Amino acid sequence: MAANTAKAQYFDIEARQRFFNRTFWNRFHPTASDQETSHPPMSEVSIVASAFGVDAIRRDGHLPWAQAAAHAGAAAFEVRRELMSDEAAAPDALRALGNAIRALGVWIVWSTPATLYTSAGALDEHALRHALIEARACGARFVKLQLGGFTGDADGQRIAACLASAGERADGDAAVRLVVENGQMKEGGTLTQFTGLFDALTRSGHGDVLGMTFDIGNWLWAGEVPLDAARLLAPYVEYIHCKAATGEGARRFAVAPSADDGFVTPVLASLPRDVPRGIEFPFDAARIEQDAAHYVGWLSAA
Repeated sequence: MAANTAKAQYFDIEARQRFFNRTFWNRFHPTASDQETSHPPMSEVSIVASAFGVDAIRRDGHLPWAQAAAHAGAAAFEVRRELMSDEAAAPDALRALGNAIRALGVWIVWSTPATLYTSAGALDEHALRHALIEARACGARFVKLQLGGFTGDADGQRIAACLASAGERADGDAAVRLVVENGQMKEGGTLTQFTGLFDALTRSGHGDVLGMTFDIGNWLWAGEVPLDAARLLAPYVEYIHCKAATGEGARRFAVAPSADDGFVTPVLASLPRDVPRGIEFPFDAARIEQDAAHYVGWLSAA
């Protein structure tokens, strides 16, 4: 009888402990599985040079603003060829710039307005090779081109040959990765072009020869729905440009996502979490450093 009473008391204590855990302890002490589900991994964030202002980049050069990006906590900095003089884009100058930026602890995206395909639909091998030379000189991890006039022939074998001949980056690391971006024009900005590109590359056995820079806001200029594009193109996305837009038609302007953002974050949720995200909207010029740090933190966790 005494043994049965002791056993009953033991189980009564266990039951009370389980009740306490469910009711109080677990509210403030999440389990390991709770932490994994409630705190997704942080994404690397890049700041696109133009976010600091086109005039500022042209006036000061890229390096001072790469320093500002590093201070804001960015993992990468996107250098824009269209904001540089030919002298600043010479190989020796690019090597010096790349060395200085990497010394800050950030890696580089080399962005050029050149297109991978001509308006006639042919691969622009000269533009690709030139972009690769510039990207290698500054030690960029990514080289980003616009898609251009792709019409069906991806020419994946020639792209692969160009990349193979480019070799290692100036910093001695792995070869630069080619990514193509959806632009704001119908040519190079439609969903059909991008699905057609990746289908053609896959059929030819060159599905891994390049990836995509998915620009969330640019789809609006081209009359496409960003969320629809994200659902179809997510497997190919390796870099994301993040911006909202204001205005209509061609009179749209890039802006920061609002505090109650319902545009950028749903699209991000449909894209890979482990690819870098680039800030491509203008910071508030009156508080540029605080704005940069705020949005780096916001975008890494969004």
